[in-house]
Amino acid sequence: MKIRVGISLGAAARPAELAAAVRRLEDAGVDSLWLSEVLHGPLAEPFIGMTYALARTVRLKVGTGVAVLPGRHPVLVAKQLATLAGLAPGRVLPVFGLRPARPAEVAAFTVPPGRRAAVFDESMQLLRLLLTQDSVSFDGEFFSVAEVNIGPRPAKPLDIWLGGSAPAAMRRVGRFGDGWLGSFLTPAEARAGREAIQQAAAQAGREVDPEHFGISLAVGAGQIPAELARAVQQRRPGVDPARLAAAGWPQARELIEGYIDAGLSKFVVRPADPGTPVERFTEQFAAELMPMQT
Repeated sequence: MKIRVGISLGAAARPAELAAAVRRLEDAGVDSLWLSEVLHGPLAEPFIGMTYALARTVRLKVGTGVAVLPGRHPVLVAKQLATLAGLAPGRVLPVFGLRPARPAEVAAFTVPPGRRAAVFDESMQLLRLLLTQDSVSFDGEFFSVAEVNIGPRPAKPLDIWLGGSAPAAMRRVGRFGDGWLGSFLTPAEARAGREAIQQAAAQAGREVDPEHFGISLAVGAGQIPAELARAVQQRRPGVDPARLAAAGWPQARELIEGYIDAGLSKFVVRPADPGTPVERFTEQFAAELMPMQT
């Protein structure tokens, strides 16, 4: 099983700092960079950030962790992904989710009331067709297209991963996803999620590559910051934050080993404190976690 560990930049994903951060990751031999979807604030928009990072590098893979799909038109998303895959073959890692992490941003991704999950499912169906067929006609509840051709398709089929941790999200990954990127789960919960996804995939007559299961992990500088601890408590009431995030690098290695035992092999590591200097974080990441890759 190929163990791979990438970095999410946190506050260093601001446009003014992105160039230096991308160059540092490429020079350090980091496997992948992940850009979050955060509309309200200074971070780079993930698709624009991906384009920039891919253009400035020759080896670094770049992904979205996690971009919102409902509220974006699948034809536009397919065109963007096909273009990026043509410009940087094998280095585009899209991950999509149901809704923004911040409730205030939901209004920016407009869907009919109460139909977000249904829009997501139909968007995935149409997106798949557009990325795998030369001409697509589709007549669904939310989208209707006739003989659409987005241009050259990726030479290698593009893997589309999905986020989420609710039971419905696991079933959705099994039905539509090529992989799963979870977050704020214990290793035991991640194992259960992986098994639920594999079961849903089998019921849909599909198979998710066993190496396509991953998780996002926050790493502190000796402790879990109070702000992150509060966020964990809001999201997972009653769960010790130390079971879901790492206070430091030794704890990060221990958690990753637990996730590997649970059948996960892809990891996105981010600073627990948004103010952590990217230079120091990258150096420590390279020394502490890159040796775990296989």
